[in-house]
Amino acid sequence: MAPPAGRFRPWRNLAIFAGIVALLYALVFFTGGGDPTPKLGIDLQGGTRVILTARTADGRPPSQESLNQARQIIEQRVNGIGVSGAEVVLDGTNLIITVPGANGEEARTLGQTAKLYFRPVISEEEARGAKPAPAAPPTSAPPVGKAPAVSANPKVAEQIRRARARLQSQDPAVQQQALAALNCAAPNPLRGNDDPKLPLVSCNQRHTEKYLLGPAFLSGEQISGASAGLNQEGTGYEVRLRFKHQGEDVWARYTAKNIGKQAAFVLDGEVVSAPQIIAAIPPGQSTSITGNFTQVEALNLANVLKYGALPLSFQSSESQTVSATLGLASLRAGLLAGALGLVVVFVYCLFYYRALGVLTILSLALSGLVVYAALVLLGRWIGFTLDLAGVAGFIVAIGITADSFVIFFERLKDEVRDGRTFRSAVPRAWVRARRTILSADAVSFLAAAVLYLLAVGQVKGFAFTLGMSTVLDLVVVFLATHPLVALASRSRLLSGPQLSGLGAAQRAGAESRSTLATAGRGT
Repeated sequence: MAPPAGRFRPWRNLAIFAGIVALLYALVFFTGGGDPTPKLGIDLQGGTRVILTARTADGRPPSQESLNQARQIIEQRVNGIGVSGAEVVLDGTNLIITVPGANGEEARTLGQTAKLYFRPVISEEEARGAKPAPAAPPTSAPPVGKAPAVSANPKVAEQIRRARARLQSQDPAVQQQALAALNCAAPNPLRGNDDPKLPLVSCNQRHTEKYLLGPAFLSGEQISGASAGLNQEGTGYEVRLRFKHQGEDVWARYTAKNIGKQAAFVLDGEVVSAPQIIAAIPPGQSTSITGNFTQVEALNLANVLKYGALPLSFQSSESQTVSATLGLASLRAGLLAGALGLVVVFVYCLFYYRALGVLTILSLALSGLVVYAALVLLGRWIGFTLDLAGVAGFIVAIGITADSFVIFFERLKDEVRDGRTFRSAVPRAWVRARRTILSADAVSFLAAAVLYLLAVGQVKGFAFTLGMSTVLDLVVVFLATHPLVALASRSRLLSGPQLSGLGAAQRAGAESRSTLATAGRGT
């Protein structure tokens, strides 16, 4: 038999729980813009989901480093579309792109390999106001690369053709007009679709400078490596480039002829960096890009430049548009199923446990408060989005949470059958029940964790919400349900046999003891 528990102060536990809830909702309403709603997944909000399969020139599996760099670049492209809530997830050799909302059509073309080119800077201006830089004539080196294919979507293809006519015109007058009218804050229609054989009017990635650039004289495919580190003076960070043999020769000739001029590194039509050439770079010597780089900026630039040399391409293995109407209909069906399940649980608890059933309902409501706040905050902090699979996880978790209450209450009935009062039975029942509750929740959490690690796609959402609800179940049971039952046992009104729901257990215990006593007298 379990030993009696030590002195328990229920109000202290309830105060701790109330403090946790208050802190969570203070974060919900006073941080992150104050939007008190969870982020919805693509199946509830609608949008586009694209699955890209990575391929290499030799047919071998791509390296993990190249896949991670590809994910970072494609994530930058997704963010460049101008929508919020987009997500790029690496799944094996696949990249899963989800773009919620109605602006996901461009996501279908995001799998184009990142195009990095070196272009001469003809002129430069601040994005807000004119500030011409020293002019540099276009290079006479042969153009590099092929014009990218136009999108199969007629609307997108027409936008790209119009943008090329305006931003890649060879007419100096049109170039100056395009430079003056360019709005760096607007989405770049030529992102990843600029023709390296033509001039280009573009902005830098920070949207602070506008450039008129000449045709590309070198492709990023000629970069063999890039690294970031402190400069020779140790006063800042720089990026060091290494070229392949052919690229070394082209770069050496270009730098020898253009000392004092700028060369722009252009990724997907946007200027990453436009350093000034201060000396000729002979073949075999690394090139240093200096500027007001922080360590993070230098590392990011090095990764971008390395990515231009990766032999990765992507094939769209699946592309689908998810209707918000269908998602919301499924959500309503799921919520209806969850509500019916809750009603059944409530009716059963009230009929079988009476006052303890009321505490079960109250505990489930408190659990819902904590879960909702956790969803909102996780959406802000780690980008968690609630999808239909996640809703299913919460519905399953209702049964796990209710099961914890049932274990406690049945242990309580066992103690009452042994002849103890409601008040004296609570501490002993809790000591015996909490071991079972901890064991059961540990198994549930372990199953959810294994499922999360092994699953792919939306099943991860189910596993995540199931595991999170299991953890929160322990918080509610330990800090709310147990102290509420303890307080009820100390109330004359609530501890009465008829109202508490323990009358049958008391009668059964009394009958059992009477039978034993009669049998004892008979012997």
